[in-house]
Amino acid sequence: MELANIWMLAGAVVAVLIAAGVGLVVGLRRHRTDAAADAAPIARAERLRTLPSFRQAVRRRALVLSGLVALASVTVLLAGAVAARPMSSQTVQPVNTSRDIMLCLDVSGSMSDVDVEVLTVFEELLDGFEGERIGLTIFNSSAVQIFPLTDDYDFVREHLESIRASFDYGADVPEHWVGTLNGPGASLIGDGLASCAMGFDQEGDERSRSIILATDNEVNGASIVTLEEAAAYTASKGIRVFALNPVEGKDTEPSAALIAAAEATGGAAYGLRETATVADIVAEVQEEEAAELRGQAQVVWSDDPDLWIVLLVIPVLALIVVLWRVRL
Repeated sequence: MELANIWMLAGAVVAVLIAAGVGLVVGLRRHRTDAAADAAPIARAERLRTLPSFRQAVRRRALVLSGLVALASVTVLLAGAVAARPMSSQTVQPVNTSRDIMLCLDVSGSMSDVDVEVLTVFEELLDGFEGERIGLTIFNSSAVQIFPLTDDYDFVREHLESIRASFDYGADVPEHWVGTLNGPGASLIGDGLASCAMGFDQEGDERSRSIILATDNEVNGASIVTLEEAAAYTASKGIRVFALNPVEGKDTEPSAALIAAAEATGGAAYGLRETATVADIVAEVQEEEAAELRGQAQVVWSDDPDLWIVLLVIPVLALIVVLWRVRL
């Protein structure tokens, strides 16, 4: 047990000591005054004081008064202990049993007309998740992580809305351009997918990991890794890819390559405007069993005054009873 405000207990001890000292001094002075008095208010008082019943009454009253002083002192000390805030500690190790999902968004020019729609789908996906950690990485000629994996969904929504608002081009440099134009070419899907795969943490732990990749797979330029190589790398990390394709059924060759890449990781590809897209992706992601992610052990301190309050109530009640019995 620890005391948060130990000075309160110290103050109570000092108050009891001062009260005891003052009472002792006053009692000694009164005794000397009574002893020095020549006359008694009652005739033959000395004979009265020798009576056994009188002596017994005096001893009883002295005992009661001593008990009152003791009870009052204990009450003050226990009140000081309660006021000092007794606290107990507990070592807690947070355990997160969620899945990890990286949202991976192609923000190239060919996707500019549909990215707002894709971000709306991302927000709808949040409604189906509960406890999953979500991250967001966007890419064009280069990739940038908007936020790492987190289960703070208010934070996730705030940033999704911010990215979506940047497609209104109200700023000189839209947010989705920052960090995504640092190389030659555009819409480098392989590089983008590989960057998203590298955004997962806790590599040594067995966890359910998924990437939701939104792209039309229209590559413009030479990437460091191809889509097929990125898919193989992703699969080697135990990460499944679920692709959202806004041109599903319109551009056969890029769509077929995207489908093949997603299926190579154990995932699947969906058309952006399919009615069952969101529900299907949520079901697929949650199909894998969630694994535990243990956080760093932490010592948590909490107020623990219950015992001291019970101990305080006992002398308070006893003090009330004694005061009532002796009519003080």
